[in-house]
Parts: sequence; structure tokens; C-alpha cells
Amino acid sequence: MAEHLVAAWMCALVACLSAVSWSFITPPFQVPDEPDHFAYVKQLAETGTLPHSSEQAYSQEEALALEILRFAKIRQRPVNTAIFSAAEQSVLERELQAANRVRAGGSPDAGDATAEPPLYYAFESVPYLLGSGGTLLARLQLMRLLSALMAGLTAIFTFLFLREALPGARWAWTVGASCVALSPLLGFMSGAVNPDAMLFAVGAALFYCLARAFRRGLTVRAALATGLVIAVGFLTKLNFVGLAPGALLGLAVIARRGVRSSGRGALRAPAIATALGFLPVVVYLVRNALSNRPTFGIVANAITTTHGSLLTVANYIWQLYLPRLPGTVADFPGVFTTRQIWFDGYIGRLGWLDTFFPGWVYALALIVAVPIAGLCIRELFRRRAALRARLPELAVYATITGGVMVLIGADSYREFPRQLAEYGQARYLLPMLPLLGAALALAARGAGRRWGPTVGVLLVLAFLAHDLFSQLQVIARYYG
Repeated sequence: MAEHLVAAWMCALVACLSAVSWSFITPPFQVPDEPDHFAYVKQLAETGTLPHSSEQAYSQEEALALEILRFAKIRQRPVNTAIFSAAEQSVLERELQAANRVRAGGSPDAGDATAEPPLYYAFESVPYLLGSGGTLLARLQLMRLLSALMAGLTAIFTFLFLREALPGARWAWTVGASCVALSPLLGFMSGAVNPDAMLFAVGAALFYCLARAFRRGLTVRAALATGLVIAVGFLTKLNFVGLAPGALLGLAVIARRGVRSSGRGALRAPAIATALGFLPVVVYLVRNALSNRPTFGIVANAITTTHGSLLTVANYIWQLYLPRLPGTVADFPGVFTTRQIWFDGYIGRLGWLDTFFPGWVYALALIVAVPIAGLCIRELFRRRAALRARLPELAVYATITGGVMVLIGADSYREFPRQLAEYGQARYLLPMLPLLGAALALAARGAGRRWGPTVGVLLVLAFLAHDLFSQLQVIARYYG
């Protein structure tokens, strides 16, 4: 057991180092929504209050920094590069020191981040305050390093999930978790100030808690841990709403199984996990009711602003991920969303979705992905008897995945047809990274006892190369 924990911590270290590398490589604020998230932390750290406006009228200090960094000229304009030369760096430092004198007062305007729960930003307030003697970029870098630590949590919980979900070939746990740790998109997002980094870790922890409960049963101690993970998820980012139905279903299935084997006393632990996990939701609903706000807050606003019939929305969500069904209206004419939005987006769509690989890279990645998928399917077919016995557990993981996909699709539909796929970004699917790790572990096992470890090594090397070349692509984009 000790060697397995060492392997888990090594995977966590790899994920942290990758994210730290990304934090230094990616120019300040050249990550989706990072200016908004920084503004949120600034307001919370300097005033002790939450931002109250979704405008992007940032504080004077942040506005000056964005201007000095040529943010607007670089964002989504690949022909323009970031500040790089020694002379530019000297001017940047001098200007930031001047901007540092006007930083007090917080930032009540935090753009899209304003609606998010405060937990991630509360954590990020610590490095912000620790770096209070430095410039804005010094504080930003310290905050990015905290996010990088969350990538390590994602990797270690992925390893623990694989240990519970795939108790067969132990070496495969390291393969799956190592590949997740080296995922470029995980490193890129976790090397920035963005609550996605914490959501990825919470998602991995939720998968681990559920897998452990399915395998070993849900004790009161485990129920408290599971409930805490769910509560933290609700307090991390609104996107956790997509994972919540699957979490609730998982607790219901575990409760039903416990009643069958041990009687009604087995309901205690799932009830504790549910009550603790959904407590933030209850508090939120009560607060809205007492303050004469819409009971479901921003969720209610999202529902009321959605246009079209339920069937129209369902058709859009289906086509956002899969080819359209015969006889339905084409919402994405000429676009193969499965590949062009999701597969290619995972392989490499970095920066403000403005940094791409050459076209042949995506074609090569698809060629490599096909035999990996084949090996995974082969192993699933070989273990089909075990799969049938675990159908309720698999249904829970499918519900978590489906909930996230529906949430992304419904939010995207609000901007349709002005924007085809507003939230069609692969990063929103990364809370399911443990399932990717499981698929890769199964692929390695699918190669058989003789070739399995070799295939596992090749998979890890492929992900390492993918991560390194992705970083080089970002360097070429911003500093070439």
C-alpha cells in the first residue's frame, strides 16, 4: 500500500510542476476570464466584501496593468506578441510600480466572475495579501501558484479513484493518473487564476468518494467527507450544479444498496452526506426568499431568458456534442462538433481560444486516439460480466457527465444563434478527468499482460510530449 501512495504523490507532483510551468509561460491575463477572477479576489482581499457588479470596469490599478501589458491588443490577435524584451520589461516594471500606488479600494466590478461563489476567491486572497508588498504581477503569480497546487489534488484524487474503480492491475492506476497529470489543458487552466482549477480537484474528489463508497460501503466518516466535498463544490463554482444530480443519484443508489444488506440503519450515512453536501443550496434558497430575490437566483434568471421550446433546446444540446439526428434542424451546419469543438479543443485551443496547433497535429492526434479507444473497448468487452454487476455505479458516473454536458449546452443555447457554441470549450468537461484516466488505464490493460506495461509507458510519454509541445506552442504564440 505504501508504494501505491508514493505513486499517487508522484502523480500529484507531476501535475503541480506542469501547472507551475504553465503559470510562468502564459502571459498575465491571457487565460479566459482571468481579469475578472483577479478583480474578484482584489475586492474580497482589500475590502472584505464581494463584488456586486458584472461590469468589466476594473479598478484603476488593474486597468492600468492591462493597458501596460497591451492586453486588448494581444487577446485573440495572434499577430501581436506579449512584452518580452529587456527594454519592455524595464518599462513594465516601472509602470507597474507607479500603478501599485493606486491599488487600494478593491474592485466592485468583476465581470462574469461576480456571480460565482466565494470559496475559491477566499483561498486566493491569502497569496494576494502575502504579496501585498509587490506589484500586481507579483500578486498574480503567487495566486497562480496556489491554483497549481490544486492540479496536484486533481491528480492524486484521480489516482485514488482508479484504485477503487479498477482494483485489478495496479500499475494501470499510475498510467491513468500520470496521463491526467500531464494533460495540457489541466496545466494551462490550473496555472492561472480561475476557479476551474479548484472545480477540477473537487470533481476528482467526488468521483473518488463515490467509487470508494460503492466498493467499501459508506461509513459515517466517509459520509462526512463526501458531504464536505459536495458542499465545497457548490461553494467553488456554479458549474458544480451539473455534477450535483449525479452525486445525489449516487447517494440514493448507495442508500438503497445499504438498506438491502443491512436494513434501514444504513440510511444514516447517505442522509448525513446529503444534508451536509446540499446545505449551501438550502442556505442560498433561504437567503433569496428572505431578501425577496428569485428563489433560485441566477439559475432562475437563466431559465427565464432561455428562448425556444424544450424540444428545440434538446436538439441544440444534442448537436453540440453529436451529429444531428435525421429530420432535425441543423444548428451547426458544416461543423462536426464532436471533433472540431471537443476533441480538437482538448488537444489544443489555448490562450483566449486563439492559440492553435497546425492542422496536421489534430489529424495525428485522432489517428493515435483511435487505437487507444479500441484497446479500451477491448478491455471493457473482456470485463463485460464485471460491468453488468456495476451498472448502477456506471449509471451514476454517466449522470454526472450528462449533467455537466446538459448544463454547458443549456448555457450555450442562451447565446444561440448569436454565438454557435458560446461555452463549447473543452475545459468545462475537465471535472470528468478521472473518467479519462480510467479510459487510459483500461486501454493499457487492454493490450494484455505482456504488452500492457509497454503501452502504458507509451501513453505517459505521449501525454508528456503533448504537454511540452503545447507549452512550446504558447511560447511561439506570445514570444515568437
